[in-house]
Amino acid sequence: MDTYKTKSHRLPGTHWHQVIEKAFGQYKEIKNKTKRRPYVRSAYFDKEKIFLGLFWHHLHEKTNIRDKTRRLKYFPCAIELVQNSKVKPTTQTSKEETNIILHRFAGTTPDGDSFFVQIKENTKNNQKWLISVFPQDV
Repeated sequence: MDTYKTKSHRLPGTHWHQVIEKAFGQYKEIKNKTKRRPYVRSAYFDKEKIFLGLFWHHLHEKTNIRDKTRRLKYFPCAIELVQNSKVKPTTQTSKEETNIILHRFAGTTPDGDSFFVQIKENTKNNQKWLISVFPQDV
């Protein structure tokens, strides 16, 4: 599988409050650029909007604080990957809902850590949402 090598590093810190402060600060910068739903434009999807709101809902559903911190550390890398990557993702149709397509992009940090970014596409209204960011388990 081809991966996109990011220039962004993982967020430093080992505790939730250290990481959320930096990640949410970056999210607020993106959010302040629009009056409506926050989004970034994707190079792979021909500069279409990828909405970010669902990512935060998905993250807060997690109960394990260590897992949430581990995922959130890759947020800047994920934003860069979505904005700049033209590498083909693995794509599959959702088994529960036939109008949902899941795209999984692979990336690596400058330190060599591998991670995945998952984007959900609704084929009815052609909207795309960033769902999840997670490191590759070794």
